[in-house]
Amino acid sequence: MFYRTAESVSPKHPDKLCDQISDAILDAYLAKDPDSRVAAEVCGGHGVVFVTGEITSKATDIDIEKIVRRIAGDDLEVHTKIVKQSPEIAQGVDTGGAGDQGIMIGYATDETPEMLPREVVLSRNLNKYIYTKYPYDGKTQVTIAPDGTISSIVASFQNVPTKELEQLVKEFIASNKLEGALELHINPAGDWNQGGFDADTGLTGRKLIVDNYGPRIAIGGGCYSGKDPSKVDRSAAYMARRIAVDYLKKLKAAEKHLGLEGDGTPHEVLVRLAYAIGYDQPLEKTVIIDGHAEEITGYDLSPNGIIDYLKLKRPIYERTARYGHYGHAFPWDD
Repeated sequence: MFYRTAESVSPKHPDKLCDQISDAILDAYLAKDPDSRVAAEVCGGHGVVFVTGEITSKATDIDIEKIVRRIAGDDLEVHTKIVKQSPEIAQGVDTGGAGDQGIMIGYATDETPEMLPREVVLSRNLNKYIYTKYPYDGKTQVTIAPDGTISSIVASFQNVPTKELEQLVKEFIASNKLEGALELHINPAGDWNQGGFDADTGLTGRKLIVDNYGPRIAIGGGCYSGKDPSKVDRSAAYMARRIAVDYLKKLKAAEKHLGLEGDGTPHEVLVRLAYAIGYDQPLEKTVIIDGHAEEITGYDLSPNGIIDYLKLKRPIYERTARYGHYGHAFPWDD
């Protein structure tokens, strides 16, 4: 065993504001035209938000500036530059091919009910706990020691006095019965009141590890937010998670049937899918179950097959941009 650390950021973190704007724009187009092709990128900070990207849709009355202000505040200068999807990309997608090349990773473990690494769940849940009381910019981080106890917790939150924040962290520790020689680093740089776009610049897709499975698990590298499901770096990543969850559940059911629940060591399932732009079948479809690799069977892994299976042409994406894309009873988690 080894030390394991993961962080979480609140929905008011500048990068997460950009992710939410990107996905809210996507949702707005999908609500009016489920076949919309959307790639919306956002950069924001210091009173200015830039929205750019490629959108092809029958919906022509989407108020992007209104979406930006709903999520990030009224006192902003908003600039937009949207063009239609490149016809050279569209010609490959129109025939059912993948909207891009790439490698997509799925993961599931029975270490937690959410089927995510424990350090990810703890850092996320701590962030949520603080955010419900102080809905501002903030970060949390949890380190687990090799013996499974909690080694350290870091919490930095805007507009939360250090003593109050420390009390909230201690409440979380007590309610979750966390054990260990805990080091607490609470607002370690001091109290702070300037956050979000006032303090820093945000960018869509800059919190990829937070969006995925934490730093312990490899990711394919593609950003999710602002992309419609024809882009496999989103849809196939979700399908990879679905497959990982399915294989883990089958493994657990088989163990229970045979009375072989195991020795307490968590099971892990890792899925790898790879695609070429314009081609509708994966170039790799591997599942690795507790270190044993085999080829995935029994799924339609074409982009259209994934979209239909997970019902991805719905406006469901803004919520994914707040606290990670996995472990929240999304269609790819159930």
